[in-house]
Amino acid sequence: MTDILFGQSYYLRFDQKLWDAMQPYPPLGTIYAASYMRDRGYEVALFDAMLAGSEQEWASALDRAQPRFAVIYEDNFNYLSKMCLLRMRQAAFTMIGMARDRDCTVIVAGSDASDHAEKYVAAGANYVLIGEGEETLAELLDTLTGTTDASLSSIPGLAFPDPDNGGEITCNPRRPDIKDLDALPFPAWDLVDIPRYQSIWYERHGYYSMNMVTTRGCPFHCNWCAKPIWGQRYNARSPENVAAELKWLKNTYAPDHIWFVDDIMGLKPKWMERFADQVEADGTRTPFKCLNRADLLLRGNTIQALQRAGAEIVWIGAESGSQKVLDAMEKGTRVEQIRESASRLHEAGIKVGFFLQFGYPGETREDIEATLQLVRDSQPDDIGMSVSYPLPGTKFHEHVRDQLGVQQNWLDSNDLAMMYQGPFSTGFYRQLHSVLHKEFRGRRYLRELRNIFRSPAQVRSRHLRVAAGAFKNFLTLPLERRRLTRLEREPHTGLTSGPRSMGQHAAAIPSPQGDGGHDS
Repeated sequence: MTDILFGQSYYLRFDQKLWDAMQPYPPLGTIYAASYMRDRGYEVALFDAMLAGSEQEWASALDRAQPRFAVIYEDNFNYLSKMCLLRMRQAAFTMIGMARDRDCTVIVAGSDASDHAEKYVAAGANYVLIGEGEETLAELLDTLTGTTDASLSSIPGLAFPDPDNGGEITCNPRRPDIKDLDALPFPAWDLVDIPRYQSIWYERHGYYSMNMVTTRGCPFHCNWCAKPIWGQRYNARSPENVAAELKWLKNTYAPDHIWFVDDIMGLKPKWMERFADQVEADGTRTPFKCLNRADLLLRGNTIQALQRAGAEIVWIGAESGSQKVLDAMEKGTRVEQIRESASRLHEAGIKVGFFLQFGYPGETREDIEATLQLVRDSQPDDIGMSVSYPLPGTKFHEHVRDQLGVQQNWLDSNDLAMMYQGPFSTGFYRQLHSVLHKEFRGRRYLRELRNIFRSPAQVRSRHLRVAAGAFKNFLTLPLERRRLTRLEREPHTGLTSGPRSMGQHAAAIPSPQGDGGHDS
């Protein structure tokens, strides 16, 4: 028998667009927790929902492992988990029931559980870990196994139905975050089916990418950004520790590419320079993508250090081309910084991705057009669009709480529903998504064509497809814009034009792999 079976409830199969894109990464936060508990002497196993077909595979994993403890530990580094999607919540509830049917003690951890512990207890969870979970999980299991005689009420960061209080949920004070991240063991990669991931990546993309993280949390105050795990706190691993993990991964699994999943990579002054120095010394320079802020990219030699370390593309949380909207969001950046950081990255040979957010309170059509113009001028290599999404614990949520209906979460990550009485209707923003991407792709195709025409002797059939793509996008763009203008006049009456039924969880918002969500 296994002591702990770890799992998580983000199923790529339930996000159809991301499933089609097929750029999967294992649940990093989950395998960090598994590694931590194994170091404490527990026998652990992993169920990886990322590539699972359904919750039934969790049931099979329970039958194989026969664990005493079933721990549904969400990957807090995966922005899709942080979005608290209804389809994945439903999966978690199903998994809880399957584990309880097998007499497991069920423990859950993650953003949605931290915000809604009562829902998970009602679904059958015995315990909920609030916030960062490793130390709380260790203390809880030491208590439940009799290793220590600590009481449940003495464990910080724990919520549970208290039999001494009629089954009411007791929520203990939060636990301080782990500050010395270098002391944590590397993630338990040996529990992951690496050959399966490698096969998918090589077959679909011709290279193999793995995920790493250098930090936990974000200290900035964007008032729409939910932070149920780390709040405003920010802790970082040393550059040398991260470089040591990169070297180990290269020697063990030989990835061709790395995705650093931090909210902000290299926030501390000189961190990126030290990391680049160590990577060069180790001879482990590997192409990578990461997220950052426009203002931080302009500090000192940050961009040069990113280039030396191997940055292939840097995603910027641009959000808007309107300074009025950025100020309302309390973003703390300026449109000029977005333009300059994109320009400098391109000059350094680094690609640029823009995360764009529409639908913030007070947004006008002029603000939207300013954002479209920012994309035209800065020519990012990739873009991702989201719609302002009120999640508990944010100033934005507090501001619009009275406007929310019964359903307060998207079904899947491509829902794009306006969950409050926003500037325009859900239909408008879904159409804006189409307009934005048609224009973006059309202009990108045109840039490719200009390069092709510089060497006409090298024209191949692929180039003809590029030309056809540009023509198609620009031919249909005027019609799409007219539809957008018609929808601009449509009254926003809440969710009547928005969410699909639970049976229609068919798509996913584009991710930082290209076309995607929000973290920075």
